[in-house]
Amino acid sequence: MTENQQSHKELLPHLFRQEYAKMTAVLCRHFGLKHVEIAEDIVSDTFLKASENWAINGIPKNPTAWLYTVAKNKTKDYFKHIVVFETQIKEVIKPNEFDIEQDFEFSSQNIADSQLAMIFAVCSPSNSTESQICLALQILCSFSVEEIANAFLTKPETIKKRLQRARTNLRNDSFQIKILNEKETKLRLNSVLKTLYLLFNEGYFSKTNNQLIRQELCSEAVRLTLMLTENNFTNTPQTNALLALMCFQSSRLEARTNDQGEAVLFDEQNKNLWDKTLIEKGNYYLVNACNGNEISKYHLEAGIAYWHTTPTDQDKWQHILQLYNQLILIEYSPITALNRTFAYAKVYGHNNAIHEAEKLKLEESNYYHKLLGYLYVDIDINKAIFHYTQAIGLTKSKIEKQSLSKEIERISEKNNSR
Repeated sequence: MTENQQSHKELLPHLFRQEYAKMTAVLCRHFGLKHVEIAEDIVSDTFLKASENWAINGIPKNPTAWLYTVAKNKTKDYFKHIVVFETQIKEVIKPNEFDIEQDFEFSSQNIADSQLAMIFAVCSPSNSTESQICLALQILCSFSVEEIANAFLTKPETIKKRLQRARTNLRNDSFQIKILNEKETKLRLNSVLKTLYLLFNEGYFSKTNNQLIRQELCSEAVRLTLMLTENNFTNTPQTNALLALMCFQSSRLEARTNDQGEAVLFDEQNKNLWDKTLIEKGNYYLVNACNGNEISKYHLEAGIAYWHTTPTDQDKWQHILQLYNQLILIEYSPITALNRTFAYAKVYGHNNAIHEAEKLKLEESNYYHKLLGYLYVDIDINKAIFHYTQAIGLTKSKIEKQSLSKEIERISEKNNSR
């Protein structure tokens, strides 16, 4: 295999993750495609052509621009073929209903506008809230079925069925990207915020890749949420609270992993690596989020993230625990319950926290066993090793398996040296 062949095979998967959803959104918006699948097929064909062309001719100077140009030309050709139009897409595309803008540029602003417009279009009331979010994660965020299943803590088969029904409903509902009025925008905003929240979470702690952090997903979620704060219809307290949460969490990304890509526990993080600018932005948006009487899960999670980034305070973990107590009442999830137990350990000690954790009965969760392993380290080494071993068996992440194995080695050596 030549060096050029190797490089293009490494570059294309990266570009696919970065650009596929953006290209799909722009094509749907500017060419008036009513079936998302048509745009997806064109973009997929573009990447197929790239794999063939670049293997022979080498990677172009600007590969991203090359992809956008080919996708644009393929879409134009799609409309030019009369036979194809008459036999395959006459009922799919009705140009008279749209102002098809065939001459446009793939500028950063154009792409961002198209993505936001697409998210709101996909979050149609014709589907359930969960289906809206699943579809948006797949189409706009390029999430795999497995990634969506992990986000919803459910089985891939359930997600596949949900996506199939959602796509069918969109087609039957005459899907199109259009300018929404204030009422329609506010009706769909909660689903959009949940989509961006899950997008950020997958980047902040990836469950399906051999890397614990996917910064590109975090950055994309922040960028799109920031755009929502710049629109009068979507600049709500919830939106600002979500953006504050993302800023606080993003400020610690560099400190959350070591040079080997392994997780670094909060207590062991190098605070000099925390991004103070992002912390200040988080403070700014959290203040904006308090403009009113609304308290959402994003407000509470942003408050928790705020206390994590503040200097050591005697009552810091007490504040965090109180916020977790409120969060569980608003929206319970196993992850929230486990995070609350960690905070509980900081306030009431590991022995008491072990009893709290065991009440949850989350034996099938690697996070559950990872937490119990951590809590037992200074109490019962054998039980700590047992739970860390259970966590290794339940996680899919190679990096996390390595990190947990090293922790078992560390505490075993510590125990043997006593």
